[in-house]
Amino acid sequence: MQATRTLHDLGQSLWLDNITRELLNSGTLKRYIDELSVTGLTSNPTIFDQAISKSSTYDADIAGKAPRAKSHEDLFFELALADLTRAADLFHPVFARTDGVDGWVSLEVSPLLAHDTNSTLAAARDLHGRAGRPNLFIKIPGTPEGLPAIEAAIFAGVPVNVTLLFSREQYVAAAEAYLRGVERRIAANMNPAVASVASIFVSRWDVAVAGKVPAELTNRLGIAIGQRTYKAYREMLASSRFQRAANAGARAQRLLWASTGTKDPKASDILYVKSLASPFTVNTMPEGTLKAFADHGELSGEMAPDGGDCETVLGSFAKAGVDVDALAKRLQDEGAASFVKSWNDLMGVIKAKSTEMRKAS
Repeated sequence: MQATRTLHDLGQSLWLDNITRELLNSGTLKRYIDELSVTGLTSNPTIFDQAISKSSTYDADIAGKAPRAKSHEDLFFELALADLTRAADLFHPVFARTDGVDGWVSLEVSPLLAHDTNSTLAAARDLHGRAGRPNLFIKIPGTPEGLPAIEAAIFAGVPVNVTLLFSREQYVAAAEAYLRGVERRIAANMNPAVASVASIFVSRWDVAVAGKVPAELTNRLGIAIGQRTYKAYREMLASSRFQRAANAGARAQRLLWASTGTKDPKASDILYVKSLASPFTVNTMPEGTLKAFADHGELSGEMAPDGGDCETVLGSFAKAGVDVDALAKRLQDEGAASFVKSWNDLMGVIKAKSTEMRKAS
């Protein structure tokens, strides 16, 4: 049996962390769905920056849409929604079969709105409405500034992919924001079944401490953080608070493993995939990682609900001088800054392409 199918049958959803128009036009995404058990997809500004800047596939669309676009940002969202609605349609059979648990695609709001709850909510509602697809998540960062927008979006009925989470504590804060939105819907006699995922970034932990810890701790921090967060996730699902909401019709906010491509060339290229195998979670993989796991993937069981040996491992990192709480904040801050840079780079690409197309016409 294909390794990706084995992982899917264990109860984990395999999503592709990539989208390009060529993936759609060539039938590659459809093949991944049919042959590699891919059941969803995520995107971000960096992915679109690479797709648009390194291809002429979008040029005709840019030339046609640029004259009536209100801004470079508006033009980007038109291009992105064109791709993501096609992908959403490919995943709709999964979405229907799983009653909305799986089969999702994700689009990020502008990170420039991070400190403005009302503007983030307005953008989330606008983008979800423009897409016209029920299986489109709007990505909102789980930063302290983003938490009110997450709660507001859920209360407004907008499905949310909470991004930029790095630790157990950041996950719990995002899960509680989600639950507050759901509980407000219950109190208002509204349908509480608004879908969400909470995305924990894994490999960046190991990049951050590379060469700074004893050799026996190499590439073990991200997995230990994942184990600790998975324990908190299982506890959240078992909590009386969530079960009361579920009894009123609420859905569980699934835990999603992000940044699961191996960055260390000396380590296994499927390190995080096999280590994070766990039911009722999502693993969104870079294309290379997905293909590597399909080619030579292997599983040695699933993650322990109690976190396994994570606290022992994290204790060893503490002895080596790693302040996990401080590093989690730094990683989230750096991630947010990186998102802004990627967004500005993307807007620069859209502007340059628009100018180029205008001169060519």
